[in-house]
Parts: sequence; structure tokens; C-alpha cells
Amino acid sequence: MVATQINRAVDFLRDAVNEASVLWWRFFDWLAMVEWRQLYLVWFLVLAFGVGFQLVDPAIWFIMISLGVKVLAGGKRRAELMAKEADEKANVATLERRLMEAKMAALQAQVEPHFLFNTLALIGQLIETDQKEAARVHAHLVEYLRSSLPQMRAGAGATLGKQVELSRAYLAIMQARMKERLAVRWEVPDFLGSSPFPPMMLQTLIENAIKHGLEPKVEGGTITVRAHVEHATLHVDVCDDGVGIDPHAGEGVGLANIRERLALLYGPQAELVIEAPLAGGACASIRLPYRMTEDG
Repeated sequence: MVATQINRAVDFLRDAVNEASVLWWRFFDWLAMVEWRQLYLVWFLVLAFGVGFQLVDPAIWFIMISLGVKVLAGGKRRAELMAKEADEKANVATLERRLMEAKMAALQAQVEPHFLFNTLALIGQLIETDQKEAARVHAHLVEYLRSSLPQMRAGAGATLGKQVELSRAYLAIMQARMKERLAVRWEVPDFLGSSPFPPMMLQTLIENAIKHGLEPKVEGGTITVRAHVEHATLHVDVCDDGVGIDPHAGEGVGLANIRERLALLYGPQAELVIEAPLAGGACASIRLPYRMTEDG
């Protein structure tokens, strides 16, 4: 029984010491961070309280101790706290960047299988109708993947020039299938080739134009890819003269993917605009801040 009481007393004493330590460090940190003019006001209130309730000596001790701590160690502790806060903010920023990179990787992972599955489906269809053409498309696909897969995986360093190169290879595959039903016109100035541009977005727009604009049209049509800079904004347009926009159709996965990636990368500074030209067809435009190079 006596041993139990002693243990309880020891536990109580330990808890009291711990609590006192916590309170002391909170008081210490408060002293380190509080502005002098605020501290003067606190001292005045403490002194007034001490005079009013005949506790002048404790009030003076409080003022003396707080003054000593503030002068002797306040600056050092303040610097430590500010460094700790900066470190915590840096960790949060790092976690946010990693989260954004993970989201981007997940979104891009949606795009790559989409392209590959579509092309493999095309080859499977041609095997039944035109085996020689299927072999040609298969050869185009192998060559395309060999030369361009590293670019598809490159989250950083992607440029408009590389995306144009990829899209040319993709359109070569599609022209092998659609033959004279698909014509392509490029209006992309060479100097814009080094401008940063998110991977696979241009190709997604081209896929969308073929699938929803030109394939349903018996005689096919023309895809025009053009780029220009307007008021420090890079415009990359993919227009077709196909069947046009179905106002009752919802936005597909590819376009929703582009919108989400643009929002992650550029916030409100970038957008995807879908328009129906008066002459017919459809025009999709990616608009984002223009930079000459990745570092610029």
C-alpha cells in the first residue's frame, strides 16, 4: 500500500514537472516572438494588477524575468522558431509538389494506354480487311514507339517541337489507314519548337479531331495544326473540317484530362477552348503562358 502511494506520488511529480516544462517553453517562445511594444503593454497590465491586488513583488519578478529572457535569449529562440516555421513550410511545399507530380503522372498514364489501345485496335481491324496495310501500320507503330516513347515519358523538358514530331508520327499511322480521306496541314513556326509544352496534349487533340470530326465524315477532311503567340500567350490550335461539334455529346476523357492537367500546371493562366467555326468542323485551342525555352 505504501509502495503504491509512493508510485502515485512519483507519477504526480513527473507529470507536474512535464507540465511545468511545457508551460515554461510556451512562455519562452511567446517572449521570443512578442513585439516589444506588446510586451510593454503586458508589463503595464501586470504591474497594475499587482498594485491593485497587493502583489507588487510577484509582478516585479515577472517583469524582471521576462526582460532578462527577452534580452538574453529571445533573439536566438526567435531565429530558431522562424527557421523551424520555414522548414515546415518547405516540407509542405515539397509534399504539395510531389502530390502534383503524382497527379500528373496518373493523368498522363490515362493518355498513353488510350493511344496505344486505339492503334492496336486499328491494326486488329486491318488484319481482317487488309493484311498488307495492317503490316505497314504495325511497322509505323513500332518505329513510332522506338523513337518517341522517351518523349512520352518525359514530364519535364517537353517542348512544342517534340510534341509536333510525335504528332507527325501519329498522323503518319492514321494516314496509312485513312489514305486520301485524311489530309494534314501544319502551320507551326520553327521558332516555337523550343517553347515548353505539356506532353501528349497536342496528340490528344488530333486524336479527338479524327475520331469525332473526320472519321464519321464519308469523304474525310483536313486537320490543320497551327501555333502562334498572342499577348505573351501561346496558342496551339487543332482544327478540322469534319462533321462538327455535337451539342448533346459530353466532353470525353481526353479533353477532361487536358483541362485537369492544364489546371495543375498553370492554374487559371491556361485554358482549353473548343469552338465551332462558321465554315463548319471544330477547332480546339490550348492557350498557356508563352516561354521561349524551359528555363526562360
